[in-house]
Amino acid sequence: MTIQTTAKPKTKRGLERRAKILAAAEQVIGEKGFVAASIADITRAADTASGTFYIYFSGKDEVFRELVQDMGHATRSQAAERVAGAANRLEAERAGLAAYLTVVRDRPMQYRIVEEARFVDPEAYREYYTEFGKAYSDQLQQAAEKGEISAGDAEVRAWALMGLAKTLGERFVMWEDNVDIDRVVEEAHSFICNGLAP
Repeated sequence: MTIQTTAKPKTKRGLERRAKILAAAEQVIGEKGFVAASIADITRAADTASGTFYIYFSGKDEVFRELVQDMGHATRSQAAERVAGAANRLEAERAGLAAYLTVVRDRPMQYRIVEEARFVDPEAYREYYTEFGKAYSDQLQQAAEKGEISAGDAEVRAWALMGLAKTLGERFVMWEDNVDIDRVVEEAHSFICNGLAP
């Protein structure tokens, strides 16, 4: 899907208005889904005129793609922040999983948008996970070279760990109201470190 993008605003007021439209789009598209959500719904939620929308975005497709990219940036930056203080890779796994589940809890509408991207904008969906997977794979490879984890196929491991986090986010964060993230992280981290072997 090729999307024509508009220029970013240069003034503080313009940046704030654009951010307000994006926040409204996250809520509206997250609740209604891409097809059912209209630009009129988004501008109404943003308390702005419909014409103003087109100053900042070429259409709903551009907003949607930006929301997917924003979720990727938010997840990676929060994970990087939490992982930075980890003593080793296994502790980094615990911190990264906790960060991911926290983002899912705090931004459920955007999580739904990323999942919907699989059908609405498969290119953005693939890019979201591929960028994450590449960085994750590099980190695992470096950890193996330092002897912090066993040697193995870093790419396969990265995608397996991403799949685990994604599924835990859906089952325990999206499907439950009062998830105990620490409990989920503790059990998953034990599994990551020790596997299923007795």
